[in-house]
Amino acid sequence: MATMTLDELVTQLRAAYGARLSSVVLYGSAAGGEHIPNRSDYNVLVLLDSLDNAQSFVAASAVARAWREAGNPPPMTMTLEEWRRSSDIFPMEYADILERNRVLHGAAPFDGIAVDRKDLRLQLEQQVMGKLLQLRQGALLAGTDGKRQAELVAASLSTMMVLFRAVLRLHGEPPTGDNTRTATRVGELAGFDPAPFLRAVRHVHGAEKLASDQAAPVLSGYLASIERLSRYLDQFGAT
Repeated sequence: MATMTLDELVTQLRAAYGARLSSVVLYGSAAGGEHIPNRSDYNVLVLLDSLDNAQSFVAASAVARAWREAGNPPPMTMTLEEWRRSSDIFPMEYADILERNRVLHGAAPFDGIAVDRKDLRLQLEQQVMGKLLQLRQGALLAGTDGKRQAELVAASLSTMMVLFRAVLRLHGEPPTGDNTRTATRVGELAGFDPAPFLRAVRHVHGAEKLASDQAAPVLSGYLASIERLSRYLDQFGAT
């Protein structure tokens, strides 16, 4: 796999966008000190004063491809105007960026940016249900194949922790970088057994690999817990 450092990314973005490049921000697990080598990726927000789609995308396409070949998602690219007006439709993402970030270039773009609790609950409910449906599809395809079941659990953990952190924010609790503590606390709040998620954490971090013959009950518990979380969010704040 090709390699590309954050410094190299910034240098190439500056060359591609020139004076229009306002800020480059690293966010997510890497900015929060929770990066897992060979599993986590680097999430980057690129903010531009303006965006001429034809010229800018041609100039930056090589940069995005090289960053993708290094194992990372293409930079999330927005104009400053789009960034300032979109916290209501992407509250989970904004909350994560606001909480765990490192500015790599330009000014910090966070003044005046806030996340509304109602917007957060609505998106969170939608995302949890969407993940539940996706995992059910994966479970159907995996059948009784323990290896595929274990892979499904491992691949889903990062997304589930993003959702769990959003649940804590919904309750006004600052999320922790400790996935074990996060899963345990969300289980207490929503009323589900966090054990399948704690097992997945040990597996992903290499502390205790999940064998093929152990995967089925973990995946089953995963699904049951997410079903419970979905019902909890649907009723959250109801009067």
